[in-house]
Amino acid sequence: MLKFGRILTAMVTPFHEDYSVNYKAAAELAKYLVANGSDGLVVAGSTGESATLNKDEKLKLYEAVLNAVGDKACVIAGTGSNDTRASIELTVEAEKIGVHGAMLVGPYYNKPPQEGYYQHFKAIAESTKLSLIVYNVPGRTGSNILPSTIIRLAEIPNIVAVKEASGNLDQISEIIRSTPSNFLVYSGDDSLTLPVLTIGGTGIISVAAHIVGLQMQEMIAAYFSGNMIKAQALHHQLLPFIKTMFITTNPIPIKTAVNIIGQNAGPLRLPLVSATEAELASIKQALSDLKAI
Repeated sequence: MLKFGRILTAMVTPFHEDYSVNYKAAAELAKYLVANGSDGLVVAGSTGESATLNKDEKLKLYEAVLNAVGDKACVIAGTGSNDTRASIELTVEAEKIGVHGAMLVGPYYNKPPQEGYYQHFKAIAESTKLSLIVYNVPGRTGSNILPSTIIRLAEIPNIVAVKEASGNLDQISEIIRSTPSNFLVYSGDDSLTLPVLTIGGTGIISVAAHIVGLQMQEMIAAYFSGNMIKAQALHHQLLPFIKTMFITTNPIPIKTAVNIIGQNAGPLRLPLVSATEAELASIKQALSDLKAI
């Protein structure tokens, strides 16, 4: 089984001013993130505006990021959708490119029952040899993947991890308690990184690590070395910034912040829009408080 690391950054997708994908900037951003705390990158996930990327754009992004950092970090392709057949096709193509794994969001809008979730992920797993991460994010998909379903999925050899963004520590605890010790459980909420570690989690699939990856690595290292006082202090230090990164729909704040620090992320594609003046002021203040600008 491939170990992905403690911090995977859900990377934003850079665009040119005409809204075409800026693959050169994506490669440069990938290098920056890996040099600043990211053990791996999730490419073309929801933070990467996957809903507005077509199949060819996603495949070119996987390739650009893999070529840039694939010898230094894990590259995880966001290949999930609410269409099982389309998810299989994209996962198979991503595997051909050579990515190290794939992340599969729970099907959104069609809201399958738990057996539908199980059969969806099982079908994708059977189509590939890639190590797979299931992504549970009820706030975006409209439906929760229950612990009992994740526990069943963990029995499938190449389903090796879950990104848990339910925000429910009891649910996450049940998954950790009832899955094999080598099944990886990542927090899907930056603010819950330390709490999830304390109940046996692996790490974080992060938005905020675009800016505070090194500080998050320091916090996680402090926890695993037994220095809980330091880990708690860093958690509380980072929390105001993390909260600011979610003052409006992700990835609006983080993409704005990435641009402010001098990395070329470009604009957002509709239906997402630029941060308001008030949001922009809050983002700049949060970066200033961190001495990031």
